[in-house]
Amino acid sequence: MEIESAIVEDWVLNRKGARKASDIPAEVAELLLAGRIESVNLTEWLAVDHAILLQHTLPALGLGEAVSTVQSELERAKGQGIMKLLPLIGKKLFELLADLEEDRRGTLFHALSSHRSDSVRCWAAYVVGVNDSLSIEEKLAQIKPFAADPHFGVREIAWMAVRGSITQSLEGSIHLFQAWVVDSDENIRRFAIESTRPRGVWSKHIDELKQNPARALQLLDRVKADRSKYVQDSVGNWLNDASKSNPGWVLQVCQEWLEATDSKATKRIVTKAKRTIEKKRAAN
Repeated sequence: MEIESAIVEDWVLNRKGARKASDIPAEVAELLLAGRIESVNLTEWLAVDHAILLQHTLPALGLGEAVSTVQSELERAKGQGIMKLLPLIGKKLFELLADLEEDRRGTLFHALSSHRSDSVRCWAAYVVGVNDSLSIEEKLAQIKPFAADPHFGVREIAWMAVRGSITQSLEGSIHLFQAWVVDSDENIRRFAIESTRPRGVWSKHIDELKQNPARALQLLDRVKADRSKYVQDSVGNWLNDASKSNPGWVLQVCQEWLEATDSKATKRIVTKAKRTIEKKRAAN
């Protein structure tokens, strides 16, 4: 039976995920490459061969003629790692969609952004990210569904895809994010914090916030006692980033927060925020 027509067994859907790529069951690997299932952990996410996934995905969308062109681009970028490949795929897909009529372009983008494969949805996030014709307000509005995606990988790629635009339009982004940090969805609140981290992960630093982290205090203040540990971790990491350039400011903020509330959430955030400061103190 062809993998595309096979019924996905319960054990596959309910799996915990292998710790090593070599331990991923053959059936799971095949389904991931066919775009039939989502990855369930970082090991699986990193194990996906995007060139093969493209071979399955684009023809199903009526873009089979573009497979060789996109794969040629990937071949030239071979060995650069997933964080180089995803923007490249996003750019090529954006160029493909730009040549289509508006209705078909919208239909195909919806198919990509709602695809069952988390990897394909990551491509779609970068289709948004590479679109330089969008204002920061438009770009954040379009990336928001990806920020709320149920899959951890898509949420991470979402903020990475627009990190450069946020940096270039920092004042406008912070203004827009004031509504995000009070959103009922913890993923949206977390995105607003994570995407503006001064140092971030797998991304370029935001020098303006390294030098003057107080510019984002209006966002951080709103989530200083957030009920979600997912958000708490991001806030703590944001302040820990800032502590590497402005330890005095971070200590002051932490002290003010602790004086304003005895929330367990705030205490947890402060502990994470001060970990680099405390490590340096212990070393001395």
